[in-house]
Amino acid sequence: MNISGNTVLITGGGSGIGRALAEAFQAQGNQVIIAGRRPQVLDETVAANPGMKPIVLDMEDPESIRSFGEKVVKEDPTLNVVIHNAGIMRPENLLDPAGALAAADATIATNLLGPIRLNAALLPHLMKQPKATIMTVSSGLGFIPLALTPTYCATKAAIHSYSQSLRYQLKDTSVEVIELAPPYVQTELMGRAQASDPRAMPLREFINEAMNILKTQPGVQEVLVERVKPLRFAELNGVEKYEAFFKSFNDAAPAPH
Repeated sequence: MNISGNTVLITGGGSGIGRALAEAFQAQGNQVIIAGRRPQVLDETVAANPGMKPIVLDMEDPESIRSFGEKVVKEDPTLNVVIHNAGIMRPENLLDPAGALAAADATIATNLLGPIRLNAALLPHLMKQPKATIMTVSSGLGFIPLALTPTYCATKAAIHSYSQSLRYQLKDTSVEVIELAPPYVQTELMGRAQASDPRAMPLREFINEAMNILKTQPGVQEVLVERVKPLRFAELNGVEKYEAFFKSFNDAAPAPH
């Protein structure tokens, strides 16, 4: 991926990893479009980063995605990079099926169907570009699930699988597919306490390491910072060690109820 001279769309671009990526790509000389559900958050990000363009987008709503796709292609015909960063992560107590189901519905719609629908809206345009990139955002938890958030982890495992298939199907086109798999990062994805949790990777460190990988490895397919590799490659240690890791990892996490 050429990290400069692009028109970059980042969903969930008003906060957390999305905002940090938006700022990093803008600093590299890209035109950045940030999309999200909360207009105030988008406006605050643009106020702090003049030159960015905000567009409201609800990743749970198929009609919002369809109309957004038409709007962004018309207004920004040079769009050639899409980063599917928008996501939600909610604890679920599977012993309370009614409550868990509501969280699961929203998580699947946002984290999995959202990127699939947005790709359907934008792929015809992207394939016309001389060079284009789709970046999906999975998670280390797509490889070692956190039982506290089962549907989130399932959607991230699905995004990894989907990214592989998408990459294969686009192999003879001008569109490359890159997967970014973050570790536990200091954002507010699971609440304000996460942003200062010493167990989490500082956001700026994560962004700097990820951007350096993109700069120095132009053909990279998976962007993996060092702190996510124990999760990403846990299965390579064999079933017994994987199961032990899974147990210790989840025993250290809070219960969903």
